[in-house]
Order: sequence, then C-alpha cells, then structure tokens
Amino acid sequence: MNILKAYTKILQEELKPAMGCTEPIAIAYAASILRNALNAVPEKIEIHLSRNIIKNVKSVIVPATGGMNGIKPAVAAGVIANAPEKQLEVLIGLNTDDIPLIKSFIEQCDMKINELESDKTFEVKIYGSSENDSAFVHLSDRHTNIVSVIKNGLDITKEYPIYETTEEREHTNRDILTIEKIIEYAKIVPLETVQPLIKRQIDMNMTIAKEGIANDYGASIGRLIYKDGNCSPQAKACALAAAGSDARMSGCELPVCIISGSGNQGICASVPLIVYAKEKGYTEEDLIRALIVSNLITIHQKTGIGYLSAYCGAISAGCGCACGICFLDGGGYDEISQTFVNSVAILSGTICDGAKPSCAAKIAMAVEAGFMGYEMIKLDKKFFAGDGIVGKGVENTIQNVGRLAREGMSETDKEIIKIMLN
Repeated sequence: MNILKAYTKILQEELKPAMGCTEPIAIAYAASILRNALNAVPEKIEIHLSRNIIKNVKSVIVPATGGMNGIKPAVAAGVIANAPEKQLEVLIGLNTDDIPLIKSFIEQCDMKINELESDKTFEVKIYGSSENDSAFVHLSDRHTNIVSVIKNGLDITKEYPIYETTEEREHTNRDILTIEKIIEYAKIVPLETVQPLIKRQIDMNMTIAKEGIANDYGASIGRLIYKDGNCSPQAKACALAAAGSDARMSGCELPVCIISGSGNQGICASVPLIVYAKEKGYTEEDLIRALIVSNLITIHQKTGIGYLSAYCGAISAGCGCACGICFLDGGGYDEISQTFVNSVAILSGTICDGAKPSCAAKIAMAVEAGFMGYEMIKLDKKFFAGDGIVGKGVENTIQNVGRLAREGMSETDKEIIKIMLN
C-alpha cells in the first residue's frame, strides 16, 4: 500500500465522531448491541470491564443522563437509546424524556459489575438476559471493535456488518508512520481527499470549544484562561482547547471528532491549531495540511503507547499540535522534529488518572508545553539526546516515550486504579 493511500486510510480510521467520553460511550454501545440482539430490554446484566475502562468511566458525566456518572448509567443509557448503528454517537437520539427511563432501568435491572482480569487495556464483556433469551457482546482493543455477539449460544456476529466491517476492524499498520513521511504526505495529498474529514474535525471540535467558553462546565479551566477574550493568541488557543474538554467531561451532548480513540486528544490536537491559524490569518488549505501533521504525529506517538495507559494522552496531542503549528509557520523536517523533542521532554510522564474535569487543565498545560517547545526552536534552543528520555533523533525519542508509557508506567497504572477504586 503506498503512503498516500495508507496515510489517508489511517485518518479515516481515526477521525470519527463521538458523543461524550469514549469509554462510557463504548459501554453504552455494547449495551445497545445487547438489547438489539435480545430484541428486548434486558432484565439481568453482568458486565466485565478491564481496569483502564473502569478508571475512565468512574468520574465522568454520561451525556443525556441528567448529570449521572459511572458504569450503570452508561449501560442504562445505551439500553434505552437502542441505536447501535450510531456507534459512538449511540446516545445522540436521547432527550430529557428518556432520563426517567434510564433511572428506572438502573433501579429495576439486576445489574452486576466486575473487574475483568485481562492483559488488554481495553476490553468489554457484557452478558444479558430477558424472559426468553440470553446474549453476550464482546468489544476489545478499540471502542467499536465487535469481537463477538452471541445469542442463545449461537454466534450472530456476522449479522452486525453495519457496525464495523471486517476491513475497518483490520486497521492499517501504524508502524509505517514516520515524522518525515507525515510531513511529505501533508504537503502532497490532494486536498479533496482529506478535506471532508478535517472539515468535520474543525466544525465539531470548535463548536464544543465555544460551548465550553460560553457556559459554565466542570472546573471551567477554559473560561479561567480566556478572561473574556482579553488574552494573548497563545492563551486563547490553550483556553479554547481546555473549554472543549470542560464541556465534554461534564456531560455536554455535542459530539467531538476523536483521535486515537479519545475526544480530549482530538480536541487538543486540533483546537489550538485552528485558533492559531485564525489569529495569524492562514488559509483553510494551510490549516487543513497543518492539521494533518498534528493528527498523524499524535497517532504516531500513540502507536507505541496504546489507546489506554497511565500516560496522559493530552501530552501526545499537545506535542502533535505544536508540530502542526511549526508546519503552519513554514517549519521543515528539522524544525518540526526538534519541536516535538522539546515538547515531549517538558511534560512526559504526566499521569492519566481517568476522565474527569481536571483533564481540561492537563490539556491547557500540554498545549502550553507545545508552544514552549516551538518557541525554543525560534531561539535555536533545544534538548539533546541523553537529556532524560530524549533519544538520538525524533523517531528514537518516540520509541522511548512508548516504552516509558507501555512498560515503565504499567505498575503506576495499577496503583492509580487501586487509589481511584478505594
């Protein structure tokens, strides 16, 4: 597969719409498939979740539930929505009239929640039964990846091609990504090939960012930084990105365009760059090509880290965004590579302790670190190989970050989850 086709396919696989934090939405999605398979509202449900999913569901508000948080509201909302064909927008059809139904289901359904012993960070197994039937749904590795659907002992997975096709399940090998090829791709890809994808990202993520500025959500980190617009362009970029997370973590029902399975990373990789481009007067084409750089560099980092880990994904997205800004300003491979190295050296190791309002503050800091890494380049300042986890060259540094997150922080992840659950 040539680079043009492969990199475009990666963007198509990653830039998907989602309503709410993707882990509770994945649970809602699985519950909606379960109801669909049973063709009835389940009377009993048993759900088994990997630790990282529990971590990311514990504190975040589930959209369309009237402010409820946690696993049971996510399951209930998915059952009541009964719209698995909408995937990560499964709850988008719910309204205030459905909130009493969600509450009633939580009270009446015999629902048990279990921690799943699994070597996978992302895994959902949900069993359910109605008066006459039983069913089982298994998601693994990614939020919409249906491994199996079983009804009354029969495998009916093939009845669900609309939800995710075989081709979509077989994700393009991310190991083909390199900084050098990402820059080349961003420069030469025909605009019409990616414009619909990137335009959707711009429209969705800026809409929720503006909503977070306009209204009081969570800790209102974005509004705190924004100061009614009386701030620098750099601060405005941080503020809008944080505001999008403020809204999303607190149950805002506006969808976002995710990246690496995360809405917060999707916001962080895009919104600051969009704000910066507008402040500097760049064209739409300039912005789209810069967003390609930001998105793909974020994905490139996350390949070695994994979708869920103890390593805060906002840091990866903040570094990717800084590289996109450098590209926008005319930076080449050397400048973009060093911007990445500088940025990642500043905040690597920031922990992920679940989805919650403080994610907005981490996004603001990640964007700030990205700007600092880029500003260093303008003054010909840089971090060198041997400075902490910085390796010899950008690709070696990316490998080091993946090793840190995947291997070095695995015990940290377990301890974070123990603290949160206790």
